[in-house]
Amino acid sequence: MKVAKVLEDLNRRFPNEPEYIQAVSEVLNSIEEEYNKHPEFEASNLIERLCIPDRINSFRVTWVDDQGKVQTNMGYRIQHNNAIGPYKGGIRFHASVNQSILKFLAFEQTFKNSLTTLPMGGAKGGSDFSPRGKSAAEVMRFCQAFMLELHRHVGPELDVPAGDIGVGGREVGYMFGMYKKLTRDFSGTFTGKGLEFGGSLVRPEATGYGNIYFLVEMLKTRGLSLEGKKVLVSGSGNVAQYTAEKILQLGGKVMTMSDSDGYVYDPDGIDREKLDYIMELKNLYRGRIREYAEQYPGVKYVAGARPWGEKADIATPCATQNEINGDDARKLIANGVIAVSEGANMPSTPEAVKVFQDAKILYTPGKASNAGGVSVSGLEMTQNAQHLAWSAEEVDAKLHWIMESIHAACVKYGTEPDGYINYVKGANIAGFMKVAKAMMAQGIV
Repeated sequence: MKVAKVLEDLNRRFPNEPEYIQAVSEVLNSIEEEYNKHPEFEASNLIERLCIPDRINSFRVTWVDDQGKVQTNMGYRIQHNNAIGPYKGGIRFHASVNQSILKFLAFEQTFKNSLTTLPMGGAKGGSDFSPRGKSAAEVMRFCQAFMLELHRHVGPELDVPAGDIGVGGREVGYMFGMYKKLTRDFSGTFTGKGLEFGGSLVRPEATGYGNIYFLVEMLKTRGLSLEGKKVLVSGSGNVAQYTAEKILQLGGKVMTMSDSDGYVYDPDGIDREKLDYIMELKNLYRGRIREYAEQYPGVKYVAGARPWGEKADIATPCATQNEINGDDARKLIANGVIAVSEGANMPSTPEAVKVFQDAKILYTPGKASNAGGVSVSGLEMTQNAQHLAWSAEEVDAKLHWIMESIHAACVKYGTEPDGYINYVKGANIAGFMKVAKAMMAQGIV
């Protein structure tokens, strides 16, 4: 395989999909050497079959707002690869959603799911509808309209969606209710459901907790711990909230949180009481992070910016893709950051990743460190299939073990001759090899 030739062809075929090309480029550049050790892969054109999704479902979503006006959005479900299990991946409701972003997310999801050790393929879906500023009734009507089409493409052994940006427990509940009405089937077709109707304990916490479990394993490779470390957290949604919670539980100090309007820096640290305030502000009142600075004296609020210029020991981006660029990365290094653990999907640009790796700091891509969410989704699928409910302790123990296993696989494939662990290379090769071998075993399909 010649990566440049593959990327040139993909750019020609998909010229308006930069996020997708970026994700493919990052993976192919790190697996090229390993791929070329297997001439049977090239003989079956495996790389092209792996890069291009199995299918793309796109559809119109028409719904009525509270003023009686008819609104129209686009809906998508990208089913990327099911070589190792049913398609699995979240649904995102955000104004930025387009086919390129969902293709990148589905591509990444395929390898992330492979890393979890669970039998799940990769998919992603969503709409350019944003719940922000909408009433609960409008969100419900949109979710129901979205499911009028999506229900044809999902099922417990076919494709199992979950939440993502803009899709929490409320939205999953509305979609599952409509799915159940349309299909007359009560099955584990969605994960992230309410505990009253098949959800799993620890699922809301899983991505954030898993992120920090992975971070702790990284720190151990250098004889370090999280105790007393100052941490920059971006975002203030589900992933950021439970990333912060686990940091506090393990003795770290959370310095920042953010949303799309700006970030807050608390010199005293965001403690348990303050985090509870943020959770209530965001989850109950759907407020803005600037209100935190109004609530607590001495807190700095910076509008229209991200927190990467502040001094700290660790950074964990938990907001969205490409939120750390090269300049941000250089600021983090200059300010003494020794580790970056991604809680979001692809939050660092390629230039930023290179800065981190050239500086030899601990850096892990989201496909490894944020795999906790989909891991517990897989555990929720198992509980649904067996009609069982495990305790929080059981689920958390399984999550911890999965994150340790993912870290071990990254170390196995990513340790370089000088001893530096290239977690990007390790995660990509470990995830790729499992999917590639399954595709080879199943023939040209």
